[in-house]
Amino acid sequence: MNTDCVARLAEVSKKFGKTIALDGLDLEVRRGELFAVLGPNGAGKSTAISILLGLKSPDQGSVQMFGESPRRVEARRQVGVMMQEVALAPELRVREQIDLAASYYPDPLTVDAVLEMTHTTPLRDRPYGKLSAGQKRQAQFAVAVCGRPKLLFLDEPTVGLDIQAREMMWGVLRRLVEQGASIVLTTHYLEEAEALADRVAVLARGRLIACGTVSEIRGHIIQKYISCSTTLAVEEVERWPGVESVSCSQLKMHISANNAEAVVRRLLAADEALEGLEVRRAGLSEAFAELTQETPQ
Repeated sequence: MNTDCVARLAEVSKKFGKTIALDGLDLEVRRGELFAVLGPNGAGKSTAISILLGLKSPDQGSVQMFGESPRRVEARRQVGVMMQEVALAPELRVREQIDLAASYYPDPLTVDAVLEMTHTTPLRDRPYGKLSAGQKRQAQFAVAVCGRPKLLFLDEPTVGLDIQAREMMWGVLRRLVEQGASIVLTTHYLEEAEALADRVAVLARGRLIACGTVSEIRGHIIQKYISCSTTLAVEEVERWPGVESVSCSQLKMHISANNAEAVVRRLLAADEALEGLEVRRAGLSEAFAELTQETPQ
């Protein structure tokens, strides 16, 4: 494993009965990056993370974390985890939850430092069981980062958070990466991956179907998206070369085109009163939808 790689799955396969969860999967998490693992339900994301954490064993292939087995204590003491389903003692206060988790690490942050960093100081003395769902997610995040992890696993971390709490968590994640931490993020919020990720892996049916920067993943889609206010008829524009699809909503026409420049020139020539012209590249959500739709059975 190269020195920039902190965790790796190599040709990992895993079955549960007759169900193939992972099929020869290769994943590599690099030092100082936020690595987003995306995929539809049943793609194998949770199984891959569980194997990386040493919670499950692969049927075939190998797994390494910091150059050794993820089941070794030396590796685990460098890891922080926030899974989607978390059970913490309901009677313990948030500061007590953090203090307990910190005791497992060799050089943890102080409780006050964790509370300040994660913006959870107002929750300090509140019993975990009395918190709202969003507040529990914030407390779980504080517990996950208290040990100064070099590798942090986050499974749908912002589910249940309001916009302000979500943006605060995004800010903390960016600072952790700047400080050299590696983060593995699984999320159904594709705009979250687009905003945060250095690299993205797209899984489908237990296989890796695309991996690269957000720009590289978006580059799989050649279409661009045009919107404008026009008097032209949908049926007319649909017949133009390079146009993939046309729809109208909120008094605007929306065009998907594989030759956007030519379509824009024709729009301007055909309608002198055209207004509100916008052209954008495919986003991560469009790339994700096309990649996962095209994956063979």
